[in-house]
Amino acid sequence: MKLDPVTLEVLHQKLRACAEEMAITLARAARSTYVKDAHDFGTALANLNGKFFAYPEALGVSGFLDLDCRKAIETVGELAPGDVIITNHPYASGGLSTHMPDLQLIRPYFHAGRIVCYGWDFIHSADIGGGVPSSISPRFNELFQEGLQIPPMKLVEAGRINQTLIALYRANCRVPDLNIADVNAMLAALTVGERRVAAIIERHGIAAFEAAATDLTVWAAAKSRDVQRRIPDGEYSFWDYMDDDFATRVPIRIRCTMRVKDGMVDLDYSGTDPQVGSAYNVPTGGIRHPWLTLKLMHLVGTWDPTIPLNYGLFENITVSVPKGTVLNPEFPAAVGVRHATAVRVNDTLVGVLTTALPGLIPAPSGGTNVPIVIAEQDERTGVRRLSVIQMLVGGTGAQSGMDGVDGRDSGLANLYNTPVERSEADVGVLIEEYGLRADSAGPGRWRGGTGLVMRFRVLREGSSVLARGLERFVFRPWGAAGGGPGATCKVILNQGKPGERDIGKIDMVVMQPGDTITVMTAGGGGFGDPYERDPEKVFFDVRAGFVSVAAARRDYGVVVDGGRLDLAATKTLRSAPRPPRPAFDFGPERAAWESVFDDEIATDFAARLLLRSPPKRIEVKRQIVEAVVPGITEVGVRGMANLFPDPQAQRRLLVELMDQALPRR
Repeated sequence: MKLDPVTLEVLHQKLRACAEEMAITLARAARSTYVKDAHDFGTALANLNGKFFAYPEALGVSGFLDLDCRKAIETVGELAPGDVIITNHPYASGGLSTHMPDLQLIRPYFHAGRIVCYGWDFIHSADIGGGVPSSISPRFNELFQEGLQIPPMKLVEAGRINQTLIALYRANCRVPDLNIADVNAMLAALTVGERRVAAIIERHGIAAFEAAATDLTVWAAAKSRDVQRRIPDGEYSFWDYMDDDFATRVPIRIRCTMRVKDGMVDLDYSGTDPQVGSAYNVPTGGIRHPWLTLKLMHLVGTWDPTIPLNYGLFENITVSVPKGTVLNPEFPAAVGVRHATAVRVNDTLVGVLTTALPGLIPAPSGGTNVPIVIAEQDERTGVRRLSVIQMLVGGTGAQSGMDGVDGRDSGLANLYNTPVERSEADVGVLIEEYGLRADSAGPGRWRGGTGLVMRFRVLREGSSVLARGLERFVFRPWGAAGGGPGATCKVILNQGKPGERDIGKIDMVVMQPGDTITVMTAGGGGFGDPYERDPEKVFFDVRAGFVSVAAARRDYGVVVDGGRLDLAATKTLRSAPRPPRPAFDFGPERAAWESVFDDEIATDFAARLLLRSPPKRIEVKRQIVEAVVPGITEVGVRGMANLFPDPQAQRRLLVELMDQALPRR
């Protein structure tokens, strides 16, 4: 490194503060609830290669630290002072934007006539056009349905905004005034960043500034490798499932093999299912990408909280992900709900790391991260208004020595919840319940965090509720080290009223005034044998409403009778013989599925499918699974055990159909 440690630390703090002041400016100036309240945005300083060397510690989306602006910058070409690049195109931007509501801006910062770095920010726009309000729907099967595509181009040229582009943008979204206000906030944040960079250079000199941009990433790389050396050398594999691809009832499998040698980590996603005919695809471009490495960032940052936040943290990680998989789709595959898949990638990496580091990694979280959005029609203008009622998550997973966090999970992004008063002021809803969900947490010596329950009533005509990305209706958040899995998710229409209905995973529900929707998210997985949990702690959870009396007895062997803890009965119940607890408790649904679709055959199935064209592989996969699992189309995999009456015969049929339709080449 070129700088002495004291100077480097001073510049580290100043550059981080610059990125944070950009974030503060953006949050305060924005108008949408996505940005102002939920903080679904990001800010950073990027080097000449388009990688981030300064990033906020606690503002905005934490997970985008390793994004790459290079392709967007190179596509636009020569830049001058006052220029600003805009894009939202997942493929043309090289994965900088991973779905089209994420609007990206990049501004070159000049000193003495040359570019010294770039300011970057992004927001999740309330709407970017397309087939539905808020632009995101799991049922879309190609990018063209998802809204206005903006390849990298200049929004601002020499300080003058491209009004033609603004007019086109306004004409293609449902809430143009709201969106333009957020874009103006982004431009303001980039201007603040430019001023702060200029002040740092004036105070410390251009040589020190450029040296700091390099030295900080070298420092982060060295520190991250020291942490990763704590992972034993070896090869570790794990896989997890999404419930289905929404277009069919067929689950989506995410598989990862982690190879470790002396702190160098390679993540190989071979064996992951092919891209799907819905919006769950994650456009990573096949490179190292934040959606594929996020849990390693959490691991490194937890073990060494002093590490500077920049792309150097990832420089000891390599990634391979086959083209055509759900994690590296081919254009024009739809990508709007990519965050749901990213959550399952996180859970897969948790499993890989748990295999490598038993006892040190928490069990997975509730496995869902979804904005509950209401779209209502303005009675005067007829225009649809959009507002986030709440960002709903599950609880976090438990770990050795610590329960999971109840009703809170920042595993994907450190987004904020929306105050109930703000939701009720913005749109015609009444929040009737918003709290922690009983019996949702995975039981364990340390229990998982509880999920959430939210019930709200719609008050106005012409309202629709959108919840794109809900998951864990079938495959549970698994328990670790003998812990049990969390409860599955549920969505109930008009709970407790005539016509009550379990509506499952939803896209958009048209509501009538007075209708209610109740969303119940999954809890995190438990850790350790539940019978080893202190009975007093179980009794506390019962009194707090986190665990029911029945669940205390069933899951923990703790007897609560007449509102009192019965220690004698608890001791008798706990002394009865029990089967040994598994290292991973996935729940009965996954066990039933893998009685036919085990790892060996599922990996072979995915590899053979990738030899076909995208439309063909999607259709062939559906046909084979529906032939092997009769009834899956009608009932899905919620009643999984009933779908596998003869696993051996079904497996033989699977192999036969694969050989017929997907011969090896």
